[in-house]
Amino acid sequence: MSNASKRRAEAQAILTALRAEQKAKQRKRNIFIYGSFGLVLAAIVTAVALVITGSIQEKNAALEAARKPIEGIQTYSGLSSNHVQTQVSYPQEPGVGGDHAPAWTNCGVYTEPVSEERAVHSLEHGAVWLSYKPDLPAEEISKLAALAKTDPYVLLSPNKNQTEPVTATAWGARLSVPNADDSRVPTFINAYAQSPNAPEPGASCTGGSND
Repeated sequence: MSNASKRRAEAQAILTALRAEQKAKQRKRNIFIYGSFGLVLAAIVTAVALVITGSIQEKNAALEAARKPIEGIQTYSGLSSNHVQTQVSYPQEPGVGGDHAPAWTNCGVYTEPVSEERAVHSLEHGAVWLSYKPDLPAEEISKLAALAKTDPYVLLSPNKNQTEPVTATAWGARLSVPNADDSRVPTFINAYAQSPNAPEPGASCTGGSND
């Protein structure tokens, strides 16, 4: 073999060795990259699964609590449901049912008192009415507002005629509590929002009146 042939053969051997080394390094790099990606993906899947599981457990716990009797709740039966144009004098404050206005109060948060007759119509549709004395501290009102926004079938307003600090009312049911932090309030909402105990559960709580 001539010297030129030997040099070409040696150069080819060196080139082949370099390519093999580069491929080996690339394989290691791929294993590291894809292995790390797999670990990150597995961690994300695990985290999402834990969040979903925790959310389901919280929801199940809330539903289970809603099925249990709520301490201090008062219930009423035999309530009329006539639409009337006149003012109604309810035996409870706020009213838990009975004759009411033809239009309902839209669910949502109100900073001024709403029509009791229209709010009772909202109860007929399965709404929960959270009401409070106007002198309730602003911090507690904010907590009630945040709670009201958790369900589209809740309306919140001050009520100058009630004697209790906070009252949760549904059709035929009422719960009075001393403050906005009382854990029975969200339990009441879970139990009575769109409750089948209402005459028209699931009927609209929008498209009515804003007072």
